[in-house]
Amino acid sequence: MVIASSCNRDEVITTQPAPEIVLEGDGTYSVMIGEEIRLKPDYRNAEGATFEWRMDEEVVGTERAYVFMSEEVGEYYVTLTVTTDAGSDSEEMRIDVTAHETPAIDIAMEDIVVAVGYKQTIMATLRKTEHECEVRWTVNDEEVATDVTTYEFEATEVGTYHIVATATNPHGEASDSVTIEVVNAEDLDLIYEFATTEYHTTEGRTLLISPTALNKNEGVTYTWTLDGESNATEWNRPHFVFNSTEVGTHTLEVTATTYINQPIEVSLSFTVEVIEEGKYRRERTASSTGVFSEVIEYLPAPGQFIGDMKTGGFTGEELTAEDAANYAERRLRQNNWVSLGAFGGYIIVGFDHSVENISGADIAITGNSFDGSSEPGVVWVMQDENGNGKADDTWYELRGSETGKGTTIQEYEVTYYRPISPGMPVGWIDNRGGSGTVDYLSSFHNQPWYYPTWVTEDSYTLRGTRLEPRNYDRSGNGSMWVLPAYDWGYVDNASPRDCADAINSLDIANAIDILGRAIELEYIDFVKIQSAVQSKSGWLGEQSTEVCNIVEILK
Repeated sequence: MVIASSCNRDEVITTQPAPEIVLEGDGTYSVMIGEEIRLKPDYRNAEGATFEWRMDEEVVGTERAYVFMSEEVGEYYVTLTVTTDAGSDSEEMRIDVTAHETPAIDIAMEDIVVAVGYKQTIMATLRKTEHECEVRWTVNDEEVATDVTTYEFEATEVGTYHIVATATNPHGEASDSVTIEVVNAEDLDLIYEFATTEYHTTEGRTLLISPTALNKNEGVTYTWTLDGESNATEWNRPHFVFNSTEVGTHTLEVTATTYINQPIEVSLSFTVEVIEEGKYRRERTASSTGVFSEVIEYLPAPGQFIGDMKTGGFTGEELTAEDAANYAERRLRQNNWVSLGAFGGYIIVGFDHSVENISGADIAITGNSFDGSSEPGVVWVMQDENGNGKADDTWYELRGSETGKGTTIQEYEVTYYRPISPGMPVGWIDNRGGSGTVDYLSSFHNQPWYYPTWVTEDSYTLRGTRLEPRNYDRSGNGSMWVLPAYDWGYVDNASPRDCADAINSLDIANAIDILGRAIELEYIDFVKIQSAVQSKSGWLGEQSTEVCNIVEILK
């Protein structure tokens, strides 16, 4: 700024302040390609001033304000000089010209076959743009809904239905589609699938052998035999409850029968190895420590920290399940947190010895909870029953304060779908008719995808125990979210009963079987922590369990 002297009319010498340009913010502006932006700073001491706007050494304006527009993406710099008799002031401003944000829309499901009368919820996710998007649904080119992102499809006639969701904003439109084949119930092919045909358990325990995929129950009969003998208690159930009373290998067979003009049968055979309790117990050695020895698997649900290379610590090179486990182990070794994402995300760790079930708490798991910020994770434990060093036996949930409550959902399943475009939310549907999104929070985490990079499938399903959300907005305007604690039995949970300094202490004696009955485990070899709430808190995003360490409590 230049200060100059001047004479007033009575020839008295006075000092007049030079003009000053007052910019909004740091003088950086953003505008879409082909759209105008008006630059009009505030001025001080600018009475009688002249204005000169220059770009690339060329004068482009001489008014108090300057209107800029470009048909090309890029960075543009304009310099404003304001001059009076008392002096002058100059400021440079930057204008970022960006491409139009055209819509992106993604239907979070795959083509399916259903029976007449079946109701199917179809959800579309949208990428946020500078303009609101209008959504239109059509079924076989006939408009059926507008301005909604969820459409409930139900067909009363057999046929092929092509469902399209179209998003439109002033800069363009985008569409995604799904095809639903509708058949009579009796013509619906029977899907009856299991995760494995080989099971292991320990003498005296209960094992649930249940299908992972089953598309109909009506009109299907199930016949189970155990070691060649019909099991009347399991007659006509799609699952089998195996009570392991005798050590050895047992053969289990099931035949599912339905009728499509003629009987159609699906027969499966399973082996169940019943192992003596403690056969593969691993004793502590001189080199054993109480800290977990390895991360066996890390599979989070989508979330704002998944793939994040700043606070999340990812490198962008996590392309395989092994890479993901190495990432998680590296973070935990540094006593840094690992995010499990939205509901169902999990981490599995092993120890270099069997962790004994001794009176009192046996395992301590560190999270990052504090008063008003609890994101609970359910803990599961497993014995290496078959002694192969793999976490492929039976998981037992550790009972907590919410176990058995009507608001807690056992065997809850959520399927997450890969977004079709960067910057989009991740859509999900569950096995209870619900659907939603894991929101994309570009203000905080701008990695392209919140979907794990090492998951090669376009969708994946996570199963576990879901707790009722407790989060709420204390402010009433979305600015202050509170995540209250649960009474006891969970991790990353600021419980008054079992948490101190963000460390939750858990007791193996709280293990329960698939029927919710207490089960006595003399020891365990593996621990799984799983994000237990499907909820989000406005600008804070999804609730996601964080884990920092897993150790044995030495006594």
